[in-house]
Amino acid sequence: MAEIAVQRTSGRGIWGWMLFDWAAQPLFTVITTFIFGPYFVSRMASDPVIGQAAWGYGIAAAGLVIAVLSPVLGSIADQTGPRKPWIGFFAVIQIASLCMLWFAAPGSNVFLVVLFFSLASVAAEFSTVFNDSMMPRLMPKSEIGRISNIAMGLGYLGGMIALIFVVLFMAGSPETGKTILGLSPVLGLDPRLGEDARASGPMAAAWYLLFILPMFFFTPDAMKGIPLRPAVREGLSELKSTLAEVRKRSGIFRFLVARMIYQDGVNALLALGGTFAAAMFLWSIPEIGLFGIILNVVAIIGCLVAARLDTVLGSKGVVMIALVMLSAATIGIVSTGPGFTLFGALPLSTADSGGMFGTAAEKAYILYGLLIGLAFGPVQASSRSYMARSVTPAESGRYFGIYALAGRATSFLAPFMVATITAASGSARLGMAAIVLFLGVGLAILVRTPYPADNRPAG
Repeated sequence: MAEIAVQRTSGRGIWGWMLFDWAAQPLFTVITTFIFGPYFVSRMASDPVIGQAAWGYGIAAAGLVIAVLSPVLGSIADQTGPRKPWIGFFAVIQIASLCMLWFAAPGSNVFLVVLFFSLASVAAEFSTVFNDSMMPRLMPKSEIGRISNIAMGLGYLGGMIALIFVVLFMAGSPETGKTILGLSPVLGLDPRLGEDARASGPMAAAWYLLFILPMFFFTPDAMKGIPLRPAVREGLSELKSTLAEVRKRSGIFRFLVARMIYQDGVNALLALGGTFAAAMFLWSIPEIGLFGIILNVVAIIGCLVAARLDTVLGSKGVVMIALVMLSAATIGIVSTGPGFTLFGALPLSTADSGGMFGTAAEKAYILYGLLIGLAFGPVQASSRSYMARSVTPAESGRYFGIYALAGRATSFLAPFMVATITAASGSARLGMAAIVLFLGVGLAILVRTPYPADNRPAG
């Protein structure tokens, strides 16, 4: 395959590309994790157990579609040329699906709401495949790491700002109808009807539409490549040969399997942890939103600390510490309920101060949440540097493609297991406990994985 030519991209072209992450992040922060998801489970669905099971199945279905089709789309991105038409196509699906969440009033059809959420999630992930594939053509290799990290940081910042806006100006208490600032929600939204959470769908859609425009206007696209059918055939052929090769490199293969398993647990914990708390403590939208803000602030601290530890302990050490913290946090949250934590070994007062997080059990849950916040950034960042230290520069492109595939291959499995155990047992607590299995198995495999992961020195 011919070497990709790097274009002379203007500063505004680079910024246009970076703003894609800023545009996309509110779907994950506001919709999936901290605002709409908890509302769906605790208030829209007729029963929180049914709600958590349905939400878990929705995440699992989206993950399955992403796992099956992402390699094909990756080959299209490499071979066909222009990316913007594909991003535009999936943007239409994402924006329309997010807008439909406005109609998710309490008692609405659960299947239709989950369907639109899953469509938005799939469209967002596929758009990311094409947007990420633009990077090698826009900037020299020496700049890729710096610009990619700035873009990712912008994404988290964008998600944080969107979440803060929802918490301060949209999300109100169903009892008082006021936000935590004592104001009426913007646009006359009625919290008693769930309109504050439902409006987060159209808000995320408008945010996405507004901030992907600079990429369409200013970021150059690739020239037209080969037709679609041969592009798919050639890409799948290359993927097949690389998969055959990686099985012969036992260290890398073991690392990829470990990451595939523990990342599934990490994703499920992030996606379902907020909904679990909302159902158990009957948190309002402001409370679950504030919980999300706390986690994101702590995550920044965790990444700064891990950046230093990675140079001292190595990436493997950081990932293992993070997985132990996430496992402990998961055990903590599933062992906590009104009046107790650690499965009742530590009784807690049931007195409620009347304010936000007013009971002792809620404060314990927040403490476990801080562990999640400290660990979920480092487990992903140091996994990436683990891989980078295990391959040569000449093979990094195709092996990071396999790395990305491993991160998606079973992304449906943990949410599916959580949803299935929840539905079968009638216990959301027991369903969430399945996440510990994924974190523990991934950690056990990682312990026996060499560092760097390859059997030969990386270049």
